[in-house]
Amino acid sequence: MRQTLIVVGAAIIRDGHVLAAQRAEPRALRGRWEFPGGKTEPGESPAEALVRECREELGVTVRPLERVGDDVPLPELAERHSRPAVLRLLRAGLRAGEPRALEHLAVRWVASGGLYGLDWMPADVPFLGALTPLLRAQESPA
Repeated sequence: MRQTLIVVGAAIIRDGHVLAAQRAEPRALRGRWEFPGGKTEPGESPAEALVRECREELGVTVRPLERVGDDVPLPELAERHSRPAVLRLLRAGLRAGEPRALEHLAVRWVASGGLYGLDWMPADVPFLGALTPLLRAQESPA
């Protein structure tokens, strides 16, 4: 069996908010929200892919940190690539730049209270529960 295709997503957290990106393509998914990222290339680690994807999609430099939650199977992608595929969310620290929507319709910083109000891609939804305590731990007291 071929090696699992890992698609990485970036949970860039700042001041109790996580960065969400609104998809532009494909047309059927336009307007839905996701964690920025993409497929690992041959010979590339998930951490390396995360750094590359954030540079390409957001124009920023990030530092990959720990995994958030468990990998989520991507059956449709697995079918297209004839091998297992998963989405892996990695927490990332912003090292340089301010995120811009270079390949998305928009980007938005979202607090824990707003996570469930966005129309997320189905594969991203399972990570929201694991993200909530991470965001709350960084939120400023009111």
